[in-house]
Amino acid sequence: MLEKDKKQGIIADYRTHGADTGSPEVQVAMLTQRIRDLTEHLKIHTKDFHSRRGLLKMVGTRRKLLRYLRDKDFNRYKTLIERLGLRH
Repeated sequence: MLEKDKKQGIIADYRTHGADTGSPEVQVAMLTQRIRDLTEHLKIHTKDFHSRRGLLKMVGTRRKLLRYLRDKDFNRYKTLIERLGLRH
């Protein structure tokens, strides 16, 4: 789970307008941070299969959001994956 100040920082960096908390960009950025944190956890705790399942679900959700954004507005998709350092 993300800490409140880290979460607010991600929202501030990726929002599209002033009160934005739920745009695809913000959701993908939040999921990416949670995926990175959980990946580090799983490097230490290799037999934590319940967390591994949650990680796979988050990756699937992020993939669906990225596919939606790619189909809706390719330029926003391209800038987002470049900012997050994701491959496509």
